[in-house]
Order: sequence, then C-alpha cells, then structure tokens
Amino acid sequence: MADLIAQGSQPQFRWRRRLPLDAPQVLGRASHPWSIPWDERISRKHAELTLTEGRLKIRLLPEARNPIFYRGRRSDNFEIQPGDHFVIGETTFTLANEKVLLGALEPNPITERTFSIEELHSCPYRRPDQRMEVLGRLPDVITSSANDSELYTRLVNLLLGGIGRAAAAAIVEIAGDDQKSQLKVLHWDRRILSGADFNPSERLIRQAVTTKQSVAYVWSGAERGPGDFTLSEGLDWAFCTPITGQACKGLALYVTGSFAGDAALDLGSDVESLGEEIKFTELTAATFSALREARFLARKQAGLSQFFSPVVLEALADQDADVVLQPREADVTVLFCDLRGFSRTSEKLSAQLHELLQRVSQALGVTTHHILQTGGVVGDFHGDAVMGFWGWPLPQADAVRRACQAALGIRAEFAAATNFRVGIGIATGRAVAGKIGTVDQVKVTVFGPVVNLASRLEGLTKDLRVPILLDEVTAAAARQQLPADVARLRQLAKVRPHGIETPVSVSELLPPLAEYPQLTDEHLAAFESAVRALNTRDWPRALQLLHQVPPDDLAKDFLTVFIAQHNRTPPENWDGVVPVGRN
Repeated sequence: MADLIAQGSQPQFRWRRRLPLDAPQVLGRASHPWSIPWDERISRKHAELTLTEGRLKIRLLPEARNPIFYRGRRSDNFEIQPGDHFVIGETTFTLANEKVLLGALEPNPITERTFSIEELHSCPYRRPDQRMEVLGRLPDVITSSANDSELYTRLVNLLLGGIGRAAAAAIVEIAGDDQKSQLKVLHWDRRILSGADFNPSERLIRQAVTTKQSVAYVWSGAERGPGDFTLSEGLDWAFCTPITGQACKGLALYVTGSFAGDAALDLGSDVESLGEEIKFTELTAATFSALREARFLARKQAGLSQFFSPVVLEALADQDADVVLQPREADVTVLFCDLRGFSRTSEKLSAQLHELLQRVSQALGVTTHHILQTGGVVGDFHGDAVMGFWGWPLPQADAVRRACQAALGIRAEFAAATNFRVGIGIATGRAVAGKIGTVDQVKVTVFGPVVNLASRLEGLTKDLRVPILLDEVTAAAARQQLPADVARLRQLAKVRPHGIETPVSVSELLPPLAEYPQLTDEHLAAFESAVRALNTRDWPRALQLLHQVPPDDLAKDFLTVFIAQHNRTPPENWDGVVPVGRN
C-alpha cells in the first residue's frame, strides 16, 4: 500500500490519500475523492492512476487540457516509485510509502507535562490573527466534508497549517475504555516527505485519552537506544489532545515536531513553550467537537423523526435518549391502521412491483404523517399496516383526543383516494413502551394486551363494516375530550371476537356533521336506541329504530343481518353479546 500526497501553492491546498491496489482511480478537479479543487489548471478529469506492485502508473486522459510533467518533461504515460513526484499546473503529487508503526518500544520522555484547560486559557497567542484565520476554516472543513475520511484529511491539514513547528499530525482513535482497547490512526500527514515511518507514541495517546487532558512529552537528549522504536529524525516533542463529546468518543489529535532554533532553552522552557500550540489544538478540538456534536444530534433527530413527533423530539433534546427510551410501563392509546384493497391492488400490479411499493409507501406515509402530526410515536409496520401510540415517552393527558384526531385525519385523506381504504382500531390501557427487541435488533414499540386489543378492533372493522372502532375506555374518554364539531361517536354493540372470551363494547368514531352529513345526529341517536333495545331483548323495536338509519349505512346491516339470522327472536341464553368471526 502507498499514499499519494497532493501539495498546491498554499499550505492549506493539500491532501494525503491511501491508494487502493490494482484499482484505477481518476485524478481531477472534480473527481471525488481524488479531486484538486484549488488548481484551475487541472481538468475535471485529468489523469488515471493505478497502483500495481508498489509502482504507480499515470496516464493522461483525453479530456485533460494541460500536460503532466515528470522529471521536468511532459509525459502522457509513465510510472513512478515511492519518493518520486509529478506536477500538474501548480500542484505537486508525490508517491509515499511511509508506514504507521504502533506498539513499538519507545524511550521514556525526559519531560512529561499535563495541561489543564485553566492553564491553557491563560496562555497568550503570539500571533492570534493567524491562529484565528486557520480556525475560521474549521466550520467549512466539517460541513463541506462528504464523509469521515475527507473530514479527517482536512482536519490534519488544518493542524499542520496552524502549528508552524509541527512536523506531523494525526487524528487517532481508541475504540474502548481499557488499556487493551485497539488504537487506530485514522489519518496522518507530515509537512515534509522524509521517507521515514510514522511512529506516534501510543503511551502518550492512551494517557491523554484516559485522563481527558492534553499531555506533552519531550524526548530532547533522550537516548534513542536499541529496539524497534526510533523517533523520526529531528522530532523531539509530541503532544496529544483528546476530543471530548459523545460524537467524538475515543478521538484525539496528535502533533509532533522539533524545537529547531530553540536549543538554548532548557527542557522546562521547551515544554512550557508548547502551551501556545496545545492551546490552539485544544480550541480546534473543542470547535470540532461542538460542530460534530451538532451534526450527530441532527442525524439522531433525523433518525428519531421517523418515530417521534417534533414536539417529542424537542422535549428529548436535552436528555439521554438511551435512558429515556428504556422500556417502562405507561398509560398509552394505541392505534392500528390497515390498508384495505391491498391484495387486489397487488394482484393487478404483480408485474409492476416497484409501482406497487410506491403506492403502498405513499399510503403508509399518510398514516405516519397523521400519527406524528398529533404528537404520537410510530411504533411498527406490519406488512400493509401501521401501529402508532400516544402517552410515551412523555405522558399525554389528552392521548385519546390525539389518537382520534389522527384517525379522523387518516380517514378523511383516504376517503378522497381510490387506491386504498382503511380500517382503524384504537384502544387505551397500560403497556410497556420503549426500545424493545433482541440483542440483534431493537425497535421503538409498545407491548401488552392493549396492543392486541387495538389490533383486534382493526380487524373487527371488516365485520362491523365501519372505518374506525374504539374500545370502551377510549370511547368514554373521547366523549369527554372531543366536542361535537370535532368528532362524533356511536355505540355499535357488545361483541365477542373469535378466540376471545371477554366481550368488548365497541363504538364507532365519526367525523363531525359538517364533514359527514350522511349521518345526522338523529340517525346516530336512533342507532344507539336500537342497540339498547337489542340488549333488552326488544328486537322488533330494535329493527324499527334501525330502519330510521339511512339504507347505505353499513353498520346498520351488521345488526339487521344478525337479527334476521335469529328470526327476529333473541335466543333463550341471549346475553347482549354479538359473536363475530368464525363460529
């Protein structure tokens, strides 16, 4: 493996990238990741690079406007070896085969110093304007980097540009919290190509990350001694500054260089003189951490926004999400929404699966939009069904109102569409909510009997032939929380679904009269009176009242068919419960 180093006319115009083996790469002004945006004399696609057996083959591409120079001559197709370079425009490209050596035997430093934040704050900059100019580029370094690899490359370049005495710099990572945790050099670079390997002090890095403070070592005059570890020639100091924050856990900045021209200083003065460089690096690390933390939170919120409403996300912003999302009991209102007509549509579009997926995704998107808009949580997807719930992670005294408004919004939007219809079941009760799952996969969802009840109610919408069904607890709360100009309810029946011993009293949730004039309040009153007559064994009266309901009301058909099946006479053991499903 080898690196290609690009150096433009300014110190900040630089990068160092690892070349893949036997994989052609395109070098150019707009050829990510091998782009050189600072040099206008380089074409968008200028040259093809191929690393093979330790040698780099360079071929000028036909669309290149300017030549490539190698050893002072124009060359269109040639090879170079480590240490060689070529030039395009004002940029020099050097092939380097310098390795990173970690864990080698290293000498003890003559001087070791830990710098606290308070000490660094009191350390003045000799040339603050230059430091601030370099730091001013840091936000752009982070926001314009397409990926972490690009970010690390540009951050190391920034360190070399801001620390004049630095010979090399790196961003490193310790993956774990103990001394056996693996240490990685994510990216490194040196100011001048030397051909020597890069030997960062692993002891120094681990000490800085463990103590969460900047630590400096000085090796001036130290015996280099036998062993695998040798400091690069001319390098006699190094320091490491940890990058704090949840988004930068285990990361640190490593800088090494020499006291060239300061030979008269004693060792104490030498290590003290590093304070300005360490202060600059600390400020770089703090700025980097703050900006990356913002990006981390934005990405986390973007991920959580698939499940939580903006109101919930705002409430969670200042809390540890892992703690908040731990499974716990809560009073919740659960909504199940199932698409109707999915099977027929899938049969028609069996040869057009992409179109089918698009239609189903759009339909499910309607449901999730209304769940989130009313402050709910999207709990799960079951094929062509969606489950949402309210009352967690924050208590919601009006959870029933929110769920009912979501259901009515879903119904109204699907009523205007022709591809699918919906069935919605809503139940309220105690459940366990949070991140639930196995060691391999977790999801934010809710678990308990109330979830099963909501699912059962959604299934019952097919039998009772209504769009939205509520259990008794939800219906009672809805009557208190929802005014008539928002929603209306009617009790349908007490039913016993197949496979359940305990009967369930179910009600239908309806839009207000202004939005659904087909059923007036008088119609609803007549229907509920019919239900009471049914329960008191006055079935002729029940039929008479049901006939006052419009003939196109399908819920009426459910009861009239049941009465007709029993010859308009209640059975001797009639308990007011209508069985539904398989007998």
